[in-house]
Amino acid sequence: MKKFLIASIAALALSAGSALAADMPLKAPPPPPVALFDWSGFYIGANVGYSWGNSTTTFTGTGAGGAFVPFSSSQSMDGWLGGGQIGYNWQFNKNWLLGVEADIQATGQSGSVALPTATGSPCFILACPFTTTGSLQQKLPWFGTARARLGVLPADHWLLYVTGGLAFGEIDSTATVTNTQLGVTTTAVSSHNVTQAGWTIGGGVEGVITGRWTAKAEYLYVDLGTVNNAFAPGLGGFVTLNTSSHVTDNIFRVGINYHFGGPIAARY
Repeated sequence: MKKFLIASIAALALSAGSALAADMPLKAPPPPPVALFDWSGFYIGANVGYSWGNSTTTFTGTGAGGAFVPFSSSQSMDGWLGGGQIGYNWQFNKNWLLGVEADIQATGQSGSVALPTATGSPCFILACPFTTTGSLQQKLPWFGTARARLGVLPADHWLLYVTGGLAFGEIDSTATVTNTQLGVTTTAVSSHNVTQAGWTIGGGVEGVITGRWTAKAEYLYVDLGTVNNAFAPGLGGFVTLNTSSHVTDNIFRVGINYHFGGPIAARY
């Protein structure tokens, strides 16, 4: 009888233990590792965008009757742009990045401004009145920058950065003057092409698309300084024409980069 009681108690204990074990929640498996992105190393890419440029120009010179009163004007130099960039990043901890980047852009930026109409009669014996009209056209066929970048990584796969440094580009200026005198109309054209250096500052955001590829959106303000040109457009209202143009640019562009450092396995 005693053996039967002991065996019954043992069976009940085993049954209760199995029931408790069945009721206990199973431990969830650990999550798979998340792939972090290693921003360090070289990268290369391409971009497209649009630019809102401006040229503020002061005009001086001499007219048929002597020096004319200086005047100023402002013209837009807007247009599409596209190009490429290359750079290097140092991710010195998981939240901060320091880099350098250089880019070169081709643009369709251009603008023109009309010169005031000049009239007069320089002849002292014969009446020979003239009328002179003209324009100044300016283009920015290409520009480039060489910049430093300081970035913060608010989350994995995302980079926010500020950037600034050297800017340089070609500014093409063409003065066209049309003079009508004694029923004869003549047109004179004078051009100057200048490569100008200045500075740039801006910022942007960049994010990982897949693998080693990232996409970015960026704004840059470019100041190419002041370009001075002297034109000799011919007889008429403007015998000589001097211009002093301050050229600036507001650039928005998007692009993609391929990073040779690539993604790395993350911590759990």
